[in-house]
Amino acid sequence: MKKDLISVKDLTAREIENIFLLTDKLKKNKARFSKTLAGKTLVLVFQKPSNRTRVSFEVGMYQLGGNSIYLSPAEINLGVRECVKDVARTLSRYCEAIVLRTFEHKNVLELAESASVPVLNGLSDFSHPCQALADIYTIREKLKKLKGVTLAYVGDGNNVCNSLLFACAKCGLNMKVGAPAGYAPDKAVLEEAKAIARKNNAAIELLNNAQDAASGADIVYTDVWASMGQEQEVQARKEAFGAFQVNTKLMQSAKKGALVMHCLPAHRGEEITDEVIDSKNSIVFDQAENRLHVQKAILITLLK
Repeated sequence: MKKDLISVKDLTAREIENIFLLTDKLKKNKARFSKTLAGKTLVLVFQKPSNRTRVSFEVGMYQLGGNSIYLSPAEINLGVRECVKDVARTLSRYCEAIVLRTFEHKNVLELAESASVPVLNGLSDFSHPCQALADIYTIREKLKKLKGVTLAYVGDGNNVCNSLLFACAKCGLNMKVGAPAGYAPDKAVLEEAKAIARKNNAAIELLNNAQDAASGADIVYTDVWASMGQEQEVQARKEAFGAFQVNTKLMQSAKKGALVMHCLPAHRGEEITDEVIDSKNSIVFDQAENRLHVQKAILITLLK
């Protein structure tokens, strides 16, 4: 049976740890894995533009000895020029795996259902599993532990937040979400993540105050206030999130030396200030780099 990566929810804690252990090996000895996926092709189907997702997957496949093909929105026009089911069945005849970066999560589910090769969610409006896994790996790398660590997520309860909730819950991190009313993460995700966290002796909280969320946190994490597809909401969101900016004052609520994370791209001066994202405690570009390494581990896990 083929295995997909649609949501962090689908992974067990053991599977996540195995991905991290493989990532450790990949970072220590890149040459050892230079032919691991030789002769295999990854197709990137993107409905949304990307910097990190596209480059990290393309470079990752190259470093593993494989090949990648990028299909832009204009080239495939998923669901318009051709239905998702037919795209899935056709690409499955040509390649060994598909990455889909899309607006609607249902597209990922439909593609995975119809494809006979592994499907990886490169981002949907509900979930961003590769980002969350790279984030948790980065925390593990920096703090040398996950259990007992507290991550404060300040801002929009979006796809990244949903994925971090599942990832923290499964790995035993505490997570506090600080979001204004009306912008909380998916309610079902929040409740399920809380239940998983309890089993792992961790706690998840939803708060409507940024200072309360950041209080005592080991890591403060944020993301853009308006994602792609929400351009009409930019002004309303700026007003709603004004008190949720990650700045020097907010960081004073966190533990001394607390780390700063952002999944990028960052709108400097909005959700995060220059002095924070460029500070010595920022690990933003370490987490960006780790997208490459963790995704290589995911590709090997799914394709080998």
